[in-house]
Amino acid sequence: MNDQSRHVRWLLVVALIVQFMVALDMSVVNVALPDMRRDLGFTPEGLLWVVNAYALAFGGLLMLGGRLADLIGSSRVLTAGLVLFGAASLAGGLAWSPGGLIAARAVQGIGAAALAPVAFALIALAFPAGPARSRALGLWGMAGAAGGAVGVLAGGVLTDAASWRAVMLVNVPIVVFALVGAVRSGLESRPTRTGARLDVAGALLATAGTTLLVLGLVRTSAHPWGSARTLSTLGAAVLLLAAFAAVELRAGTPLLRLGLLKGRPVLTANLFCLLLSSGQFAAFYFASLYMQQVLGYGPTAAGVAFLPFSVGVVAGSVVATRTVAALGTRRLLAAGGGLAALGLAGFAATAQADGSFLYSILGPSLVCSVGIGMCFVPLGTAATTDVASDEAGMASGLLNSARQVGGSLGLAVLVTVAAQVTGDGGRPADLAAGYAAAFWVCAGLLAAAALAALVLLPASARTARVADLSTAPAVDPVAAPVAAPSAGPSAAPVAAPEDSQKNSGGAVDPAVSRSTQG
Repeated sequence: MNDQSRHVRWLLVVALIVQFMVALDMSVVNVALPDMRRDLGFTPEGLLWVVNAYALAFGGLLMLGGRLADLIGSSRVLTAGLVLFGAASLAGGLAWSPGGLIAARAVQGIGAAALAPVAFALIALAFPAGPARSRALGLWGMAGAAGGAVGVLAGGVLTDAASWRAVMLVNVPIVVFALVGAVRSGLESRPTRTGARLDVAGALLATAGTTLLVLGLVRTSAHPWGSARTLSTLGAAVLLLAAFAAVELRAGTPLLRLGLLKGRPVLTANLFCLLLSSGQFAAFYFASLYMQQVLGYGPTAAGVAFLPFSVGVVAGSVVATRTVAALGTRRLLAAGGGLAALGLAGFAATAQADGSFLYSILGPSLVCSVGIGMCFVPLGTAATTDVASDEAGMASGLLNSARQVGGSLGLAVLVTVAAQVTGDGGRPADLAAGYAAAFWVCAGLLAAAALAALVLLPASARTARVADLSTAPAVDPVAAPVAAPSAGPSAAPVAAPEDSQKNSGGAVDPAVSRSTQG
């Protein structure tokens, strides 16, 4: 029993390191973008692909990464993901051309697509439903919050103290430690479903459809919503995803068993995650712009200003861990979503040209962060309710995909909303008005998530159960399924001053508007 407990503890450590690292990488690159542009000679359009290459690979392959863990074993997928992520980080830190850095970021995205679902699935498989899993999910949410906060702050500090290369190389020692932890955990390579084949047709359609969907969303600043390029890209994505659904209905071992969504807790978890990430990602983005463009903060100061948010997420996670058994998933999700919506409404009401840190940032940030922190435990619980052990990776990949698509969609739509309100004005008051409008929409999205939890979840929602745990390895919202301040998350993106200028249409520079997509 002591050996088993030690292995389980090491598995938890590995899951938390992976969550921390993915959240860190989402935010640490943002502040370094101007230095990358100057050093490597990026064009403004090319700089976008430092972020978009990661976003496309990550978003497009999440479903595949989650399912591979079920079919070939968590250990193999975890090890491959860590090696890819570490090698790509090293290559990116040593890159001497724009193409080399973009390629490295794409490979990082592939590694992250393998790591994020496995990290969550490990928790679902290692900890039985109840207090142990609630504590593990709480720690998992805290790891994402810590990674996001450290990334925002470290991005500015490392770039100022060393160079932009440091923000890529910082991942290498983290990967090495995670690999050591994976070995110490004794994680086996035994798949949870033996004799099953990968759904190749479904994998190709899901990857292509999700990639085109994310691509269409992240390019809306350069190509408006009504443009032929955007409409054709999004239309092709819808057709591919519809074909994917048709294939999955007939596949023997589908990449996504559509019947999984018939369970109300799983369906609600994914809808809640989509709405949460849509509002959260965009809110962090506009908060960083408000601090820098309106209040005059520098990148490092803006990063420090986000640290109280991480404290609030930790506090909310602790509250959820201690109350989920008494309140239940339904009430806790609704309460967390409602409190987060209230905090975002506070941002909207106080985003003024003469705002202050205490009044416009600290107060709303603490309310919002506690609410978001309260969502991690019940969201992970709902996402794994009545999910069989051989579909844990599938459920995790689905939830991570909802998070990634939600973040891309929310940011793309709300950048347009802010630009329409701002118009051609560049005065602090004009910018503040545009950001306030975006905050109000973010608050509405979180309120809709809370309402969805109240309406869709059963009044007496049962505790999550992963079936047949006896056959699982002893031992995935985002993120992370739920973006912890990122991305989530989980990380609060900080736009560098040089890339935070509005474009000719009064909106934010495209390089900044996509700097959160990693």
